[in-house]
Amino acid sequence: MSDCIFCKIARGELGALIYEDEKVAAFRDVKPMAKVHILIVPKEHIPCIDECEDGALLGHMLLTARKLAKREGISESGYRLMINCREDGGQTVMHLHLHLIGGEKICWGPI
Repeated sequence: MSDCIFCKIARGELGALIYEDEKVAAFRDVKPMAKVHILIVPKEHIPCIDECEDGALLGHMLLTARKLAKREGISESGYRLMINCREDGGQTVMHLHLHLIGGEKICWGPI
């Protein structure tokens, strides 16, 4: 989808990527909830997790998060991975994305 902000970021048209491969792109959240708050998005426009049938892509997103957690130095202390789905689930951009959040103590509950 050409007007999707996450599609534009993944294509390198906006913002700065901190990671990219053939399937996903990653960048820092503009409104971080912790010292480390990275979004991992598929390069293909998929509105939400309910519309994703590609288990390999979802697994790749998780493994990318693990790789980035190590790179950011938060894998030993711990981190949170989160996917919101649609408006009531807290999704504000309708492009599937995985939040990697850490670098400080994360309290349980909605963010």
